[in-house]
Formats: sequence, C-alpha cells, structure tokens
Amino acid sequence: MKEFNSQKIQNKLRNKFLNSGVKMAGPETIFFSNDTKIGKNVTIEPYVVIGSNVKIGNNVIIKSFSHLESCKIENKVEVGPYARIRPNTILKEGSKIGNFVEVKKSTVGQKSKVNHLSYIGDSEIGKSVNVGAGTITCNYDGVKKSKTKIKDKVFIGSNSSLVAPLTIDQESIIGAGSVITKNVKKKSLALTRSLQTEIKNYKRK
Repeated sequence: MKEFNSQKIQNKLRNKFLNSGVKMAGPETIFFSNDTKIGKNVTIEPYVVIGSNVKIGNNVIIKSFSHLESCKIENKVEVGPYARIRPNTILKEGSKIGNFVEVKKSTVGQKSKVNHLSYIGDSEIGKSVNVGAGTITCNYDGVKKSKTKIKDKVFIGSNSSLVAPLTIDQESIIGAGSVITKNVKKKSLALTRSLQTEIKNYKRK
C-alpha cells in the first residue's frame, strides 16, 4: 500500500512538471521530491533522481542517471549524465558538470566546466575555470575537512590532485598529473612531475 501511495505521489509530481512545461523523455523513470522547484525550458532525461531541497533555474539540462540533492542549479547549466550533485552545492549560470563527476558542498562559478571523472568537495571555483578529467580535491585528511579555492580563468590539467587547504590564483595553469600542496600565484604554471625514464632494448627477466 505504501509503495502504491509513493507511486501515486510521483505520478502527481511528474504530471505537475509536465504541465508546467518541463521536457521529459521517460517521465516514469524520473523521481522528484515534494519541494522540488523547476524553472522554464528545462529538460530532464530518463533515470534522474531529484532529492529534497533542489532548486533548478531556467534553460537547464539534466542528463540521464544523475542524482541531485539539497542543491541550487542556476540558469543555463548542464548536468550529467551520471553526475552526483550533493548537499550545499551551487552551480552558477552557464556552468557544466559532466559524466561521473561528484560535487559536494561547493560553488562552481559562471561558465566553469568539470567535464569528466572528478570529485569536487568543499571548494570555491571561480568563473571560466576548466577542470581536467580525473581531477580530485583532497579535502579530508582523516580528521578535518579543508577548503580548496580556485580563482577565475584557472586551467587544471587532467589527473591532478589538489590537496587542501589550497588557493589557486587567477589565470594559473596546473600541469597534468600534478599533486599540488602549496598555494599557486596568479598567472603561474604549477606542476609536479617525475622525469620519464626509458631503458633501451629492455628485456624482461
């Protein structure tokens, strides 16, 4: 009976959003909460779960297999597929969160992109930042959480680890594969990388 009531509530919410103009392919696979707020011209693809306290602005696309809870999605934002947006996250106008990206307790600035395979936690990301594939913010040392601040127009190379507490100043570049433990100054290139070793004509023993 409880399951039937839950299904009834979901159908009511789906119809409410369909009638308000939300575009949904496969609405029967999308789950809402009673307090979900959605703006105009929003598209939600199949298999999306929206938990409590989620506010979605105008001209937003939520792609398949994404999970959102206690977050604010501003206008012209694209999320997913396979994205997890956790509590106390704000995605600013024009930002993009791609596939297999998890964001927790962070602000992602206007027109900033975190496109693939990343974890962003306890962070402030400025405007027009590009976070490369496989980047993680190392926000927990086993005792306490620390904050990562990435200022405007920073480029983070793929497979980088940003060890908080950390501030990366404006227009800086982080070289791919780096572990960054110290603050980075404005318009700087920071990288940590071992020299490549090559042994010619090598034969396995």
